[in-house]
Amino acid sequence: MVERFGARAGHAVEGLTPGYFALVMATGILSVGMHLEGFDGLSTALLAVCCTAFVVLLALTGWRLVSYRSAVVDDFTDPRRGFGFFTFVAGTNVLGVRLGLAGFHEATAVLLAIAGVAWLALGYVVPWTAVLGRQERPVLATANGTWFIWVVASQSVAVAAATIEPVFDSVRRELAVLAIMSWSVGVFLYAAAGLLVALRLMLYEFGPEELTPPYWVSMGALAITVLAGARIVEMADAPMVTVTRDLIAGLAVVFWAFATWLIPVLVAAGWWRHVRRRVPLRYEATLWSIIFPLGMYAVAGIYLGRADDLPVVEGVGRAELWVAFAACVLVFAAMVVHVVRTVLASTTSRPPITRESRLKG
Repeated sequence: MVERFGARAGHAVEGLTPGYFALVMATGILSVGMHLEGFDGLSTALLAVCCTAFVVLLALTGWRLVSYRSAVVDDFTDPRRGFGFFTFVAGTNVLGVRLGLAGFHEATAVLLAIAGVAWLALGYVVPWTAVLGRQERPVLATANGTWFIWVVASQSVAVAAATIEPVFDSVRRELAVLAIMSWSVGVFLYAAAGLLVALRLMLYEFGPEELTPPYWVSMGALAITVLAGARIVEMADAPMVTVTRDLIAGLAVVFWAFATWLIPVLVAAGWWRHVRRRVPLRYEATLWSIIFPLGMYAVAGIYLGRADDLPVVEGVGRAELWVAFAACVLVFAAMVVHVVRTVLASTTSRPPITRESRLKG
């Protein structure tokens, strides 16, 4: 019995998607939203789930790196999965921002330092190993929604830096530079990812099986860009903030409008995939890539509406927060059932992990 459980757990860890830190991102941003709305009990519960998920995923990732290194290398060299590693950066910063709201600014700073180093390292390693270093061509045929997670990671650095900028007086200018630099990088990365993914959709065959949940990150990346911009605008005067404040404030509203426009498009795409083309809707780790954009859009709307005195924007964000929370509860319940069935209660042997099976999440 113990041996079978160990084999099932090892099988699950070997196939662990690098984008699973989207669970941390989703529960963390919903905790932030509930805190902004004054629902402290729900916010604390979500923070507890976020912290637990972060610790568990760190342990599982370490296990996978030690015991299944070839699977990790395969992910790094696969453009369809490699960008999922950026969820670690975004998840770490989202957790740090939530802890900052609770007054643990030193923890936010430590997590920002860890995430910042990972952001810089992955920002050079992943594009090279997964895209530029591949012999197979054309790489464009493998572009997908996960590529937008690089944008989210960049903007999460900006949000975290702007969060602690008022607290640490001795490094306020440096934090302002970091926030604006990472925000600017994220904007350009969004343009690049959007262009590449659009070309992939237009130039290559595209079926419903390929319309995976991470395409929702295209909206979430815009939403976190809005939130980062709103936080930057609120920062104290510094040379770089003074020069860019009006530009960032205006672009934040533009990005919110485009994110709003994308939501019906993504909903229609999901209807086409699951209703018209009858792709089964079942639990997969990438579903958390839907929950995070929903939650981030809500928080961005609430924050932007309050910062710029836009009650309509705030109202939309407040309504969206409960939609995101309901979706989070459903996906979390599905995840628990999935873990129980595949790891805790399974009695049948499972096939070996292959690159093809990992691509299915």
